[in-house]
Amino acid sequence: MAGVRTDASVVNVRTNAHMLALARRALHHQQAGTTDQAAAVLELPVAMYTDPTRYRHEIQRVFRELPMGVALSLELPGPGSYRALNIMDVPVLIVRGGDGVVRAFLNVCRHRGAQVCADGSGTARVFSCPYHAWVYDQKGQLTGRYGADSFGEIDVDRYGLVPLACAEAHGVIWAMLTPHRTFDINRWLGGMGEQLDTLKLDTWHLYTQRDIPGPGWKVTMDGYLESYHHNLVHPKTVGQYTVGNLLVLDTWGPHQRLTFGRKSLPELLEQPESAWEPDVHIRLIHSCFPNLSLSGILGDHCLVSQIFPGPTPETTITRQTVLVARQPETDAEKAATEAFSALTLKAVEEEDYGIGFGIQKAVHAGANEHFLIGRNEPAIQNYHRWVAYFARANAGTEW
Repeated sequence: MAGVRTDASVVNVRTNAHMLALARRALHHQQAGTTDQAAAVLELPVAMYTDPTRYRHEIQRVFRELPMGVALSLELPGPGSYRALNIMDVPVLIVRGGDGVVRAFLNVCRHRGAQVCADGSGTARVFSCPYHAWVYDQKGQLTGRYGADSFGEIDVDRYGLVPLACAEAHGVIWAMLTPHRTFDINRWLGGMGEQLDTLKLDTWHLYTQRDIPGPGWKVTMDGYLESYHHNLVHPKTVGQYTVGNLLVLDTWGPHQRLTFGRKSLPELLEQPESAWEPDVHIRLIHSCFPNLSLSGILGDHCLVSQIFPGPTPETTITRQTVLVARQPETDAEKAATEAFSALTLKAVEEEDYGIGFGIQKAVHAGANEHFLIGRNEPAIQNYHRWVAYFARANAGTEW
């Protein structure tokens, strides 16, 4: 899918012993024709994918009341950097203050509810509402009002931007979309935090970012959590490089690391283990619940996917970010990065989501009362069990 790593800062993203262990597990499966498995086949009622009442409840509990990766640290490179974006119909403003701390707010003026900052990114010392010029600083404090003398007295301390719980960790900016809630990012991620550190996400260069319309949230997420479909759906893209129906799975609560074998994996049999280069033969995907997928690809490229549910059970938006180890400069580097970008777009937009939209169209046809999640799809099973857990009353009320 890409050339061999050449950047030293990227070569050392994982300890060799750790990667060797993953390569051994993948090679064992490849030789035996096996894969990691769940205990049994799981039946999921189709209503779990379609019922609008259930959908609204799960979106509230899973996406609005839990920490979620909303941006990458490198998207806010210095003091005053900001990113204003709409996340599931919630207007959010993320700002890196002069003190270096990243904060998140509802992007809503406290006067009459106008959006304070237009969607996009840039650098700003203050944010002035375009409606009546109420001015907020990088900490969200109300610092100025047009015509304040004629407006009347208010307690300005009460009318700063509404903060959202926010933390920056492991190269990702995490936030909770529901105000007046808190979370501990170390508790939330658990052992997954250490795994994310191996990716060194804050050292990459952002090449491009795009939003891709997709099928429903669960149909979309299911496709990110298995390799069972790779050979059939992606014969000219991902399937050229990965071994279909081979998965090595590790979990940290709801968070998961999926290890796929590359088709070069059998070459390890011809080498002493001391000569193995595991990064060449396995591919890791870090899946952070509920919607962040970080695909550490062979070569100098990495794909980040954020899946945001739409207003109905049938729609999503995927924010796809292509990272490169360093800004492409030579013609060869530019061509390689553009080829990777085009390949990942095709694999997701045309191939994965092509299948997904077909599922979405047929889901109400009555052919199935339930979907089957196989033993060879343990990551999907784990994901749905955690969705069910967080959807229950009093589950995960504070993180």
